[in-house]
Amino acid sequence: MELRTALATLAATDHLLVATDFDGVMAPLVEHADQARPLPEAAAALRSLAAVPRTSTALISGRALDSLRRAASPEPETLLVGSHGAETWTGPNAAPLQLTPEQAELLARARTAVTSVAQDAPGCWVEDKPAGVVLHTRSAPDDVASAAVDAARARLGELDGVQVTDGKRVLEVSVVHTSKGEGIRALRELTGATAVFFAGDDVTDERGFEALESEDVGIKIGPGDTAAPFRVDSPAEFAAVLEHLLELRRAAVEN
Repeated sequence: MELRTALATLAATDHLLVATDFDGVMAPLVEHADQARPLPEAAAALRSLAAVPRTSTALISGRALDSLRRAASPEPETLLVGSHGAETWTGPNAAPLQLTPEQAELLARARTAVTSVAQDAPGCWVEDKPAGVVLHTRSAPDDVASAAVDAARARLGELDGVQVTDGKRVLEVSVVHTSKGEGIRALRELTGATAVFFAGDDVTDERGFEALESEDVGIKIGPGDTAAPFRVDSPAEFAAVLEHLLELRRAAVEN
């Protein structure tokens, strides 16, 4: 089935959930994460989808929620899943993430381990998250980045209970064991969605694609092996897909 046909079928569902990753999907990848901004066309399409009856929108990102809000400036109606599923925002009454004392201690040890590696690896830096820590290697030469990731993995291997995940020039560490797939399943239940649209570009998005069901549509942005049935080459092409989905959904709801 071609993508346009799949989107037309999807748009006719009773309640549609449109969920997408941010970096590399809504926004082009940049060297420094704080400089990322969504493409205007993609942001406008997602904003408009949020206003269509029986349609829910969500951003599902590896970013911490605060970072996601700053970069994406989402509409109040858009649900948020951050830190690969460890943080969620489902409305004003949503409870913030609370770590147990054991998780907080483990996170402190993981942060120390990753920071010690980054200090000896030029071009690498560490990002703190409420439930984890990230080693960024995008600004480092390939050999330095590879050595830093190997060293961090070795040190983290001494800690029992951390979840370590590879991404695009990042090593994600979390003390809350979850995934984008669990985030999609939770949002499906919360919204009562009868079908889900999900787009992602990274290894961590594969868990999201694996959580999709037969009536759903998954799109991979860019190269790489994927469980997604469809692919586009760039965030710019994805913005056009969102705009087309918006047209189809409006027409389906109006009819």
